[in-house]
Amino acid sequence: MKILLPVDGSAYTKKMLAYLTTHEEVFSPDNDFTLLNVQSALPPRARAAVGAEAAKKYYADEADKVTRPVVKFLARHGIEPKVTQKVGSAGEMIARVASAGKFDLVMMGSHGHSSLGNLVMGSVAVQVLAHCKVPVLLVR
Repeated sequence: MKILLPVDGSAYTKKMLAYLTTHEEVFSPDNDFTLLNVQSALPPRARAAVGAEAAKKYYADEADKVTRPVVKFLARHGIEPKVTQKVGSAGEMIARVASAGKFDLVMMGSHGHSSLGNLVMGSVAVQVLAHCKVPVLLVR
């Protein structure tokens, strides 16, 4: 099974990873795992001020801060994921990568917000569910 794991370094990402590694009967290391980190785009003026190369390095550094510990954690459980990063709206980008990469499942953490529409799930999770044609497993 080809599984996309969007990660942002939050406590809910950690809960999702704990769930993944404790349910080996479903999520064995034999599956094909890809970590995805989505960075919000810098404001256009800020990007213009620092330049395209500096912005690109910033995105890569920020993604690495999130994905490096996840890769180490998964390696301890025999899982060697691919790692990718994107820039844009997290919910839409996750759905786009899931469809374009022909993933079988998106597994991600969910987090609560105070607004009525996001009471049960975080806004990124709501966007993924709204846009994604791939099955989504939310871990709370």
